Amino acid sequence: MSGWFDGIVGHARVISLLTREIEEPANAYLFVGATAVGKATVARRFATGLLCPTADPTCNICRRAREGNHADLIPVVPEGRATLGVEQARAVVSQAAMSPVEGGRKVFLFEEAGVMTDQAANAILKTLEEPTPTTVFILVAEAEDELPATVASRCRTVHFGRVSDDELVAHLSEEGMDEEQATELARVSGGRPGLAMSLSRSPEAAAFRQLWLSIPTRVTPRPGDAQRLAEEVLAALAPMVTEAAGEDEDKERRARAERRAELALLTSGLEILASWYTDSASLQHGGPVRNTDVPLADLAEIPPAKAVENAEAVLDAMVDLQLNLRRQLLLANLFARLA
Repeated sequence: MSGWFDGIVGHARVISLLTREIEEPANAYLFVGATAVGKATVARRFATGLLCPTADPTCNICRRAREGNHADLIPVVPEGRATLGVEQARAVVSQAAMSPVEGGRKVFLFEEAGVMTDQAANAILKTLEEPTPTTVFILVAEAEDELPATVASRCRTVHFGRVSDDELVAHLSEEGMDEEQATELARVSGGRPGLAMSLSRSPEAAAFRQLWLSIPTRVTPRPGDAQRLAEEVLAALAPMVTEAAGEDEDKERRARAERRAELALLTSGLEILASWYTDSASLQHGGPVRNTDVPLADLAEIPPAKAVENAEAVLDAMVDLQLNLRRQLLLANLFARLA
């Protein structure tokens, strides 16, 4: 692996592609993938590679780029607001017209491009269409449709998938974690290295998966029970969200980090819940079971057709989760529907 990407967990095909791209990069890239899957980390490493041709992470250029002190690496962040506005976009356009300060390129890195307003996107559109040869834009988002199609279509899109459990377990073990704990954390994080690493010191992570796997045997048709179960899940998530968000003195940036962490954890939890129901249907049709620590008698408790229906309901909830609906109401409605 190239020195620019040393220590990255997974994404071997993406890293191979980007290593080749460093020699003759496109003018704009859009990195898309699930929350905490590692796309922003790879984006920062790629930006460093565009500024430093040596692939030596100990060199002065790489060090300053990592620390955010390189004049030709320009991060574009919301700066205390919930969105990237048109004034910031206009400032980017002005800077993009200037020559690099130190080397042959300058790089604009949008780690939260998904919060860009339509007005801001329109402001940078002409610059994306007619870029200077010394400027590279790197935009990072959850999905292409978070940006206007006119912007996304002018970027070279790089898709980041989930990292396999085996790769995550190997990395966590290298970091000194015992194999059993590493395996559990890999399951909890759902193929998201960033989430796995941020939760590696969280004592609540061990009980996270078991909580979600217990839900099918605890749901009832009574709305009050569904509401209390939703409250329990969110209460269990709260300290993990705080741990995963890290420390940031800027309240707005920390709030955004907590929202991303909560979304990642809820998505992982719903995936675990869906896997219980798919295991139930699979078992009763003679197929394999993923969650081998769940009692088979529990999996056989509901009819296969109902198990499939419930798995689909959980997947629907995962889609609704992306719409920023009220988390507690969404979970309570789901748990009532599963009963």
